[in-house]
Amino acid sequence: MPTLNIRRATVDDLPALLALWRAAQWPTAELENRLTEFQVAEADGQFVGALGFEILRQHARLHSEDYADFGLADAARERFWGRIEKLAANHGVFRVWTQETSPFWAHWGFQPAEAEALERLPEEWKAYPGPWRTLELKNEEVITTALGTQFAGFMDSEKQQTAQVSAQARNLRRIFTILFFAVGIGLCAYAFYLLRHHPLR
Repeated sequence: MPTLNIRRATVDDLPALLALWRAAQWPTAELENRLTEFQVAEADGQFVGALGFEILRQHARLHSEDYADFGLADAARERFWGRIEKLAANHGVFRVWTQETSPFWAHWGFQPAEAEALERLPEEWKAYPGPWRTLELKNEEVITTALGTQFAGFMDSEKQQTAQVSAQARNLRRIFTILFFAVGIGLCAYAFYLLRHHPLR
């Protein structure tokens, strides 16, 4: 088995990619515009195949998978998946979707998307025909609930701090008010004293 290398596609890969896409009768212009989504597999420096990986908010989609050498397909898929897991983690992806039908993806945990799961499918992808498979990487509901709880706790803490600051400000205002009146009374008393003991001539 030759050494496989997985990397992001570049413009230099276009000739090999276009050849694959034309053979598969895929929309080459559309896929060419999505070049930066593709991961490329090489064996000893030779192009083996490619897989599209699109990220949309907390969702990702595997698409347009094809190989020049299908004898290396499963080995390439395993390497692709290792890279995809890292990319998904870096981008905070909760769920991965695909319409690829290789048994490899089912073995890796992708299951046919039931109606409940399909409700989470991004609107932008609902126009793509064919059945969907999906794999949940992180429980979206648990994470959303946890974030909501943390946010609520943060807001409560902020409210408490705001209340404390407001209370301190009120106390300072009271102190300054008392001091102001005390100084004012003192000045009035001093003025009265001066008028009593040193009347104007």
